[in-house]
Amino acid sequence: MREKKVKPRERQSAIVEFLQINGKTAVEQLAQIFKTTGTTIRKDLTALEAEKKVLRAYGSVVLVNKDEIDLPEANKTNTNLEVKRRIGQKATEFIGDGDSLLMDSGTTVLQMVPYLAKYRDLTIMTNSLHIMNALTGLERDYELLITGGTYRQKSASFHGILAESTVEKFTFDKLFIGTNSFDLDYGLTTFNEVHGVSKSMCKAAREIIVLADSSKFQRRSPNVVCPLEKINTIVTDKNLDPAIHQALIEKNINVILV
Repeated sequence: MREKKVKPRERQSAIVEFLQINGKTAVEQLAQIFKTTGTTIRKDLTALEAEKKVLRAYGSVVLVNKDEIDLPEANKTNTNLEVKRRIGQKATEFIGDGDSLLMDSGTTVLQMVPYLAKYRDLTIMTNSLHIMNALTGLERDYELLITGGTYRQKSASFHGILAESTVEKFTFDKLFIGTNSFDLDYGLTTFNEVHGVSKSMCKAAREIIVLADSSKFQRRSPNVVCPLEKINTIVTDKNLDPAIHQALIEKNINVILV
């Protein structure tokens, strides 16, 4: 009697169920568990990744938690808040009096604002309504610019052609930017399809400083925001995987752990 052949869709559904229970798993381990070849498993994972159900990185795979990918900004603010505060505070040490800054929308970049007041003569552009409101609350004599554009309520930020064209008219000393996912091959990636303004910011800044807690690494999303070779500095926390830390150093990126 022949053994029943498992159809790819059935196996892919089983892979998703396995990842729901077991979390991040090595690709080769999945091949062993499902009694098939590594080539077959990789085809399954390619199909699941195209459906945005899984993320692959460094020989392993993890289930996408869609509830966390595109939460409203207010919901994200309290996630890892203390770590974000430390990262935000440390990031401000790269600022000098008279600098021109870009601040991309995001809850970690927002945490920089309380620590900016000690600097003089800053010019700051942002696409974030939350960041702009926080900056005006400092009551400092800064030159503040907002990109304008199409307002996205979920992130309280501005996007679209108008926002992108506004950024492209300027050059800035430094960009401070967060990320959904950080991949050692692709750099900053995101699930957010309205990421054009972030790409424009990366082109407009002489120096790019990434603010990302350690949970954002070893993850890859479909849309590339900034390639690895353009990143100057990463500020993250001490839970960063030592292997990733070393790999970033070897790529001549300044890594700051808080």
